[in-house]
Amino acid sequence: MNDFSKNVYLAVQKIPRGKVTNYGCIAFMAGKPRAARGVGFVLHRNPDPVRTPCHRVVFKDGSLCAGYVFGGPDVQRRLLEEEGVAFLPDGRVDMEQCGWFGDEMP
Repeated sequence: MNDFSKNVYLAVQKIPRGKVTNYGCIAFMAGKPRAARGVGFVLHRNPDPVRTPCHRVVFKDGSLCAGYVFGGPDVQRRLLEEEGVAFLPDGRVDMEQCGWFGDEMP
């Protein structure tokens, strides 16, 4: 595992229960602010989804990933709802209410 992957997993582990963040924020916290797609690639190979809750990472507009690797967007939504994450009528996460952008963002 390379340093970027380790940093992605460490950043995702900081997302509080009931909150979400986006791929770009995780890329920033992992030290590569322009590597949002790389974050998705790393999370697709998440070896420990219990310890590293990648279901808490969504697109910047609050959309869920159609290819959520651990069961699809319905499973991702269920996991988030179980944590109290609010959704908008169009199916996106309410980023204003549930967005978390860490202590390291400018």
